[in-house]
Amino acid sequence: MNILLIEDEPEVAHFIKTGLEEQGHTVTLMHDGKTGQALAIEKDFDLLILDIILPGSNGLKICSNVREHKKNMPILMLTALGTITDKVLGLENGADDYMTKPFHFDELLARIKALTRRQTASSGKTYKVADLELNSSTKTVSRNGKEILLTTKEFVLLEVLMANTNKVLSRKYIAEQVWGINFDRGTNHIDVYINYLRTKIDKNHSQKLIHTVIGMGYVLKEQA
Repeated sequence: MNILLIEDEPEVAHFIKTGLEEQGHTVTLMHDGKTGQALAIEKDFDLLILDIILPGSNGLKICSNVREHKKNMPILMLTALGTITDKVLGLENGADDYMTKPFHFDELLARIKALTRRQTASSGKTYKVADLELNSSTKTVSRNGKEILLTTKEFVLLEVLMANTNKVLSRKYIAEQVWGINFDRGTNHIDVYINYLRTKIDKNHSQKLIHTVIGMGYVLKEQA
């Protein structure tokens, strides 16, 4: 893969770059946030690995700006900030996954493989349930022919639900598929996003498609 790494810590940057190149990947290393962001937007990369605390710009802002231009490029954030709140903030700014320093290189490779698998699996597919349609290639969603605008995470969450139509999905499974991390069970972040989707997908329609299965999780299906 052609990977862009934006990391200002020399030892960490060398560790990641050397390891990935030994695996056969091509790695472009940028130490400065501002120039790294410009390169991420200008050039085509298969993956962006991004630190949060950077000279020139904050990694969260870079992630958000890059995501506006590159809807489909996987973004993996690396940082020493490891609380659930920090992770959620990174993911809400457009990251696909989040790793806390220090980390084992084998885990980094596993996360990269998981990200690219998800990207490949969803590429070019169209899902249709009742009058709801999702196109994973164009990143568009419509119901009864009317386009529905979703955020990145709302789109991915809906795609996971539609790809598993009629299957009850646990909150843990949804967290792993959509956010790539194991959420603290004490948080209600997934429930909040389900409610966001319900407002946009079901609110103005008599037929509800997103359903709660008490004690088990959520399911998308035509009938309650």
